[in-house]
Amino acid sequence: MKKTLFLRVFLGYAAVIFLLALAVMFFAPPQMRRHHIEERAAGLEHMALLLEGQVLPYLTGTGTGDLAGFVASVGRKTATRITVIDAAGNVLADSEKEARDMENHLYRPELQAALQGEKRMSIRQSSTLKQEMMYMSVPLEAGGKVVGALRLSFFMKDLEALLDALRGDLLKIVGLVTLFALAIAFFLSRSVSRPVREFIGASARVSSGDFEVVVSTRRSGEFRDFAHGFNAMAGKLKAMFGEIRVQNEEINGILASIREGLCVLDKDLRVVLCNASFRRIIRNDAPEGRYFWEVVRNSRLGDVVRKVRESRAEASEETPVGGRDYFCNIAYLAAGDRLVVTLHDITEFRALEKIKKDFVVNVSHELKTPLTAIKGFVETMEPKAEEENRPYLEIVRRNTDRLIAIVEDLLTLSQLEDRGMKVERTEVHVRPLAESILGLFEKRAREKGLTLTLESSPDLPSIQADPLQVEGLLLNLVDNAVKYTDKGRVTVRLGTRDGRLAIEVEDTGLGIDSVHVPHIFERFYVVDKSRSKKLGGTGLGLSIVKHIVLAHQGTVTVKSRLTEGTTVTVLLPIA
Repeated sequence: MKKTLFLRVFLGYAAVIFLLALAVMFFAPPQMRRHHIEERAAGLEHMALLLEGQVLPYLTGTGTGDLAGFVASVGRKTATRITVIDAAGNVLADSEKEARDMENHLYRPELQAALQGEKRMSIRQSSTLKQEMMYMSVPLEAGGKVVGALRLSFFMKDLEALLDALRGDLLKIVGLVTLFALAIAFFLSRSVSRPVREFIGASARVSSGDFEVVVSTRRSGEFRDFAHGFNAMAGKLKAMFGEIRVQNEEINGILASIREGLCVLDKDLRVVLCNASFRRIIRNDAPEGRYFWEVVRNSRLGDVVRKVRESRAEASEETPVGGRDYFCNIAYLAAGDRLVVTLHDITEFRALEKIKKDFVVNVSHELKTPLTAIKGFVETMEPKAEEENRPYLEIVRRNTDRLIAIVEDLLTLSQLEDRGMKVERTEVHVRPLAESILGLFEKRAREKGLTLTLESSPDLPSIQADPLQVEGLLLNLVDNAVKYTDKGRVTVRLGTRDGRLAIEVEDTGLGIDSVHVPHIFERFYVVDKSRSKKLGGTGLGLSIVKHIVLAHQGTVTVKSRLTEGTTVTVLLPIA
């Protein structure tokens, strides 16, 4: 049976009360007996000293009257047995017995002490009366010599009767005090347990979500302070949970309004929270509590989630789920040791991307044939054309070449953007490719007065790459450098940096404003449109470079300042 607080407190009080009562009943009677014996012994000694002067003359022979009668008279009045004994141990008078009928007392212990000049008290069995008695003997001296002893005694049964009466009274008093103390302990225990029970009940109501509970403050001391504190705490909890409820409603509303699928995973990769879009994607109305790989049947995505869990680094993956394409992003939340997975539907985007790509490819193919025909007819007509018509044919030919270049670049870019295209990697030595590319531009460089330079480290390593794409990369970079540099030089540097092959193409051209640098890799983006048209630029060269670098898991950066030239740096993995 569970003990209540009241019972525990009351039993504690009761135990202390009973221990005190037992201590009183155990230690008080012996102390009372010892005290009364000492008091009675002192009384006998005092009485003996008073009688000493009246008894001594009878021992020295100067006393007159009847000693036995005097002793008997005093004994009756004081309820004390009085015995007068000479130095030889003979009883001269006794208040209870005839002296002649009593034996010699010389060897009584109290008489031996008295004849030695000492006062002695002893309790022993009386040889004459056969009862336990207390004896007090004092010496009787005359002329500096002990001439006898005066012995006073009384029956111990009288003292025991008194002590029994005192013990009875003490037991009654202790019993009454114990009952009174138990009554006080009862009320004290209840005064402590009642508010505690109220606090416990109030706490239980608060823990169940009832924040309207109020504890009575009509108490004193610490309980009143505790009640005020509890009521204040309940009020703050009510306000806090109200705010949390509002926030949860807002979060649930936000999650419900998000079109992307979202779920939160715990450390064991179980779903602890998700929105309606996620349930719709996985076609499961109750994924909470289940493992991620159970509700999303995609092994590749499951592997990515596990890797993020182990590395605690964000990752993303494009993958099909339920027959549609999704861009999945997995982020690690350090605060709650959880993962947040979002699924963005990109099915329409990829379909549109494919349509656009197919359109570009088809249009490019369709334009290539008539443009080639136009160029052929222009080249045929130019030798036979009249002088005044030659400039017009030159304009037609130049723009036809530009259109053909744009079409070819679009076809190249479409191939590079094809996500399913695989890079055919072989061992590529970049230095010979760079030398051949620079050879293609020697004539144009001489016409513009430019110096073409190739700088290469002697131990330049080869790379695993598509040689045609690397050649196209170099071709576009050198073409741009020569095209937009009017004087100075164009330098191609080959080396290694951070364990990767570094290709730098530096020119001393006009440079690029920092506003345009972030956009130069976008298709059809040109810094100077009039100059680009004049030089036959398509605006696709750097975009092609970027896609070639990305296809080879490399990086490309541009550093440029107006009037100071431009440096394009490409880093490609060696292995």
